[in-house]
Amino acid sequence: MILDVTRPEHVRALVERIDSDPHRRPLRALVNNAGISVNAPAEALPLDEWRRLFDVNLFGHIAVTQALLPFLHQSHGRIVNISSVGGKVALPTYGAYAGATFALEAVSDSLRRELAPHGVQVVVVEPGAVRTEMADRGAATANDLAGRMSPEHQQRYGGLVKAIVAHSLAFTRTGLPADKAGAIVAEAATARRPRTRYTIGRDAALLTRLARILPDRMLDRIVAASLRTYVPEEGAPVRLTGRP
Repeated sequence: MILDVTRPEHVRALVERIDSDPHRRPLRALVNNAGISVNAPAEALPLDEWRRLFDVNLFGHIAVTQALLPFLHQSHGRIVNISSVGGKVALPTYGAYAGATFALEAVSDSLRRELAPHGVQVVVVEPGAVRTEMADRGAATANDLAGRMSPEHQQRYGGLVKAIVAHSLAFTRTGLPADKAGAIVAEAATARRPRTRYTIGRDAALLTRLARILPDRMLDRIVAASLRTYVPEEGAPVRLTGRP
């Protein structure tokens, strides 16, 4: 069935569909995979866009989880939350996306500790680059938002947005095929003794480790260096670090 996680009537219809299953098969797992990408500088991103992203990427997951937990309690089932490497490292213009994803990581930790005594498991999957249509859609959204920025914001952030879009598209092109990523999600949903977290791709494994061990300023410099290749040549130079 079609499910828009931001529409309560869709969530209610999902509950009714499961509850009215003529075979009364137990619900074994919920995979929360809804997500949109919105990239723009925090100063220039309208609050409505912040709310729209959090509605899909965080509150929609919580709404579906709340609605289906009664079934998962009955089956001692499992929740798999699809997070992102963006839940560990926040690149420039990723404030809204990373904010919702960091929050999903925290909610997952809390939920895992709440539900463990009741036999329901919670697993987080953190993909890096995966070849899906999300990057192209995110790039189109970023370009549209950039086109609506004020002249002052254009001057301040225009080059950065172009660099981020180019970096994101290149990053995705080198990513894992979606079917290989899906196999890891399936393992997280079905393994007898799952890990609390799975990463998808070497990039995700590396970045999540670096985020744990490197000082913030050093991580800032690594992020800036990774973007420098994609800075457009035309126009004023783009400063990517806190120092000239």
